[in-house]
Amino acid sequence: MPRDVAAELSYLEKRVLLTLKELKRSSPEEIRAKGKFKELVEVMNAASWLQAKGLVTMKERVVRSYCLKDKEVVRKPLPERKALKALLKAGGRMPVPKFRTAAKFDDAELAIALGWLRRKGWARVERGPAGSLLSVTDAGRAAADARTADEEVLARMAKAELPEDAVDPKVLKDLKSRQDLVREREAVRREISLTAAGEKILAAGITLKPEATLLTTDLLRDGRWREVDFRRYDTRAFAPTVWPGKRHVLSAYLEKIRRIYLDMGFTEIDGDYVQSAFWNYDALFQPQDHPARDALDSFYLSQPRTVPLPDDGVVRRVADAHETGGGTGSKGWRYPWRRDEAERALLRSHTTAITVHWLADHPRPPQKAFIIGRNFRRDAIDWKHLPEFHQIEGVVMEEGANLAGLLGTIEEFYTRLGFTRVKFRPTYFPYTEPSMEPEGQLPDGRWMELGGGGICRPEVTKPLGIEAPVLAWGLGLERLIMALEGLSDIRELYLSDLDWLRNHKAIV
Repeated sequence: MPRDVAAELSYLEKRVLLTLKELKRSSPEEIRAKGKFKELVEVMNAASWLQAKGLVTMKERVVRSYCLKDKEVVRKPLPERKALKALLKAGGRMPVPKFRTAAKFDDAELAIALGWLRRKGWARVERGPAGSLLSVTDAGRAAADARTADEEVLARMAKAELPEDAVDPKVLKDLKSRQDLVREREAVRREISLTAAGEKILAAGITLKPEATLLTTDLLRDGRWREVDFRRYDTRAFAPTVWPGKRHVLSAYLEKIRRIYLDMGFTEIDGDYVQSAFWNYDALFQPQDHPARDALDSFYLSQPRTVPLPDDGVVRRVADAHETGGGTGSKGWRYPWRRDEAERALLRSHTTAITVHWLADHPRPPQKAFIIGRNFRRDAIDWKHLPEFHQIEGVVMEEGANLAGLLGTIEEFYTRLGFTRVKFRPTYFPYTEPSMEPEGQLPDGRWMELGGGGICRPEVTKPLGIEAPVLAWGLGLERLIMALEGLSDIRELYLSDLDWLRNHKAIV
């Protein structure tokens, strides 16, 4: 054994080795008692390091012990003992029906007693013309005044729990076959023993001296540095990985996006999950017969069934926009708008229900706001859909706002998020015109779709009393993270894979 191994032993490791020199093989508890350690954890930590160095072995085995389920059991005779006494009292022979009455057994107890009488050979059942007759055997008469092995074990269990090796296996098997009599306990027993390498270290001699890891001013001042061992360190030794606490990946991205918006001068807003169909659909100029408003796509509530609408002026202007265009230059959807449909309560299907309500309450420019919130849709769960998801949305309302300003704001946001380039392509959305979809390029060269945006249509803004242009855009948080992290299934974000979470770099 190389001398440097002996030199690198800690003070506690040396104490465990010296204790094992006497015991050779023992449990951690016995080593603690023999070596006078303060805590059992001192023994276990030292033994783990000694095992890693090949100086001891640690083995584990399951040990079983047994105790009574109820100590009142020993105060009453076993069914066969009770039966034997009743049978002897009757002269050793008795018809089975009379025996049941004499022993005061019910049907279940009688079956158990007869079974154990025959099993132990204390009695036999003979069939005759008059019916079944129960008679005591010689073994039964011999057992009348002697306690049997199982009764002895039960008496011992009443005083203390017995290890498996302290009970005859046949007796133990019989006792375990009885219901509600004994309880089995399992425990792991560890056994630590010296290896040949450990014995060589001990044979070479171990000097036990106080140990220090640092040279302190106190050691220098009082001269104790001459009396202590300074522990050597093995930089190749195994050390457990330390996992620092950090935010969940989903939460970390959410916080990063929040900081970006706040740094850009936006105000964060929030709102209730429960909204009226008015704010979720009607105020966004979505017709009341649109497929997305069907119960197969939206979560409508039974309680409350309705939500109060805003003042009648706003409601009337929104209704006019749907029916005729409401003086916005549009012809509207040209159908009779229904108030009862707009009052229906539902779980919001997008955060736009909150931003449009906030804009109606803050119609004077300039305004800049954002929201990060949960939304709910009746989507079938698959690799890219969940019925509950996060949406990130921003709005800007100011005089002279235009498409160039929208593109510049979105490009700045995504650049701060980590994209190297952003480009745009035209598209269609029901409540914005013009509308576009941004795409961002990741550092590895991949391009990904980032969401959608545009300038709100007059049919949305004018009924709410908003005269200035409104720029709006949004994206799904989970899909964004999927792309950034290279995930193939949206459900991976919610499965709490500990290995993935621990090894993931902190997001800043």
